[in-house]
Parts: sequence; C-alpha cells; structure tokens
Amino acid sequence: MTNMKGKTLVITGATKGIGQAIAEKFAQNGVNIAFTYNSNAETAAVLAQGLEEKYGIKARAYPLNILETDEFKPLFEAIDADFDRVDFFVSNAMIYGRPVVGGYGKFMRLKPRGLNNIYTATVNAFVVGTQEAAKRMEKVGGGAVVTMSSTGNLIYIENYAGHGTNKAAVEAMSRYAAVELGEMNIRVNAVSGGPIDTDALKAFTNYEEVKAETIRRSAMNRMGSPNDIAGAVYFLCTEEAGWITGQTIVVDGGTTFR
Repeated sequence: MTNMKGKTLVITGATKGIGQAIAEKFAQNGVNIAFTYNSNAETAAVLAQGLEEKYGIKARAYPLNILETDEFKPLFEAIDADFDRVDFFVSNAMIYGRPVVGGYGKFMRLKPRGLNNIYTATVNAFVVGTQEAAKRMEKVGGGAVVTMSSTGNLIYIENYAGHGTNKAAVEAMSRYAAVELGEMNIRVNAVSGGPIDTDALKAFTNYEEVKAETIRRSAMNRMGSPNDIAGAVYFLCTEEAGWITGQTIVVDGGTTFR
C-alpha cells in the first residue's frame, strides 16, 4: 500500500460532513492537513487540534470564502508558510442557504444570481484552487486533485437543477484539467456521490422525501455516509490509483441504476 506519511492535503470546507470525513481519512494515514473553513474559527481550531492529537500529524485551518476566488492565492501563500509541500488538493466546499436563493428551486424560478454563485463555488473554486495547488505539486514531482460532484447531474432531483448542472460542469472541467496537468504528473478526478446524509442535504426543503427515496433506490438499503465518500477520495490519491485520471467515480450505493 502507498506510504502517505509526511505528505500534505489541502481541502476546502472540512469542518463538518464529507470534508471532515475526508480530512480524518487522510490524517489517520499520516497525511498533514491544511483545510479551510467559512466562518466558524473556533470549530476549525478544535478540529485541527483534534487531528494533531489523535493522529500525530500537522493540521492547520484557514478562513476562505469560496465566492471570493481572489482569496485562493493568499490562502496558498499562508499554507506555504506552514507546510513544506502540497501533494493533494480536494475541492469540497459548497454553499447553501441565502447565497443559493434563485439557484435552488424549480426551473421556472431559477435566477442568474443564485446560479452564478453556485457556479463560482463549484467550478471557479475548483479551477483557481487547482491552479494554485498544481504549482506546488509540480515542485514535488506531481500529485492528485479530486473535485466533488453529485449524481444530481445524472438523475432528476427536485429543486436541484442549479446544483446538478454545475456538477456536470465541474466534471467536464476536471477532465480538461486531467489532460493538461498530466505532463506535470498530476492526476485529476471527480467523485460523484449519491445523496449523503449531511447538514447540506438536511437543508433541502424535501429532505425526508430525498432520504426515503434514496434508501428505496439503494441496492444497499441505506443512505450514504460521509465516510463512504472519503474512502473513494483517499483511494484516488494513492499510488494504487496511479493510472486513473480524467474520470468520475460514482459512489451512490447503486441508486442511479434503479
């Protein structure tokens, strides 16, 4: 198995849910963690300290508003001051609530502002974050990038048109990045999750319906958990996945097949 000790993961949005599960998965395998948070500095500090004490790695938290893409350059400069390398980048942070008003809803109620915010948080954040990460990965001989997607771009989910179409867009962008960054020995993939039981999903107005339908459709007869996604993301960053790039790995418990 790949020896990951001493390498560094940069991940956006890791204070809860899928992001936290990913950070912990890497940390338990000896990877140092640089992660971002949106507003809760206290929660982020507690998480960083917990990862360090539990796994004996280095963990640092940095504020980031993914709707302000100009913040990525100073973010990575701050990471440079704390870490001597960047090996992996996971574009995970997402938005919900007020910023997606006009982007989350029925087709006839969609508005450009909400849709544009979702695009910025999904596609632009992936692009700018990957550009900064790739510059650092090249210096250490390569690395791996993973962006988070959703099966909502494959099957119909009520009120999800804005998110679903932007997940399709980020998958396409990741394939272009994979081709062009391959010469730098950087692999780029996407992980497309079925509905995962997180706070973001619970923010949906029809959460209970989505949960029930997911369980009904799943060949595993259960909802997905953040750990289900974390395992796939981690695998894509290991040498065992060394010839996998430009792909979207669907992790959905079989829900898109039924």
